[in-house]
Amino acid sequence: MHFTLPELPDAFIELHALLKTGGLVDSGGAGKALVATGVVSVDGTQELRKTAKIRAGQTVNLPGYTIHVHAATQ
Repeated sequence: MHFTLPELPDAFIELHALLKTGGLVDSGGAGKALVATGVVSVDGTQELRKTAKIRAGQTVNLPGYTIHVHAATQ
């Protein structure tokens, strides 16, 4: 799965919001709960911060899914 960030300087999306926007969970609360279980990793490191800022070039992994985050092209 690929996710493209908007064309903004220093663009990021919070981890729980990425999971919701990507359709992997039904709500931001469900995204926060999933992160709290410890099954989500960012760039190969377990991530427990629900509001971790995910930027272009990062990869988010959870069981059965890999999300590659890209910057928008102009």
